[in-house]
Amino acid sequence: MRFLARLAITMLVFLVIGALFPNGFRVDNWLTALGAALVLAILNTIIKPILVLLTLPLTIITFGLFTIIINAVMLELTADLVGGFDFASFGWAILTAIILSVVNTILTTDVYMDSGR
Repeated sequence: MRFLARLAITMLVFLVIGALFPNGFRVDNWLTALGAALVLAILNTIIKPILVLLTLPLTIITFGLFTIIINAVMLELTADLVGGFDFASFGWAILTAIILSVVNTILTTDVYMDSGR
């Protein structure tokens, strides 16, 4: 159930960012956003742990901030694999990664805190 909730959140974030910043981020429709969220979830499961391990020294030196760059790379990979889903530049991928991380943190923290009661 948590996977479906995170998938829906990611899809909605893609749609909102695409609507707010049409010059920097393009997502054609909700099906494209859903497909991109699914591809991103698969990439985060398979490729992201390898990248995190390979860049561990750099992540430690930057106090974890390099993780944002890794997330942006995952988004760029998703854009390469999904048609109708594009970033104008790597900076837009970084901004999207930051927004997606903040939204996921806020929404999943509330779920975890409520389930502990």
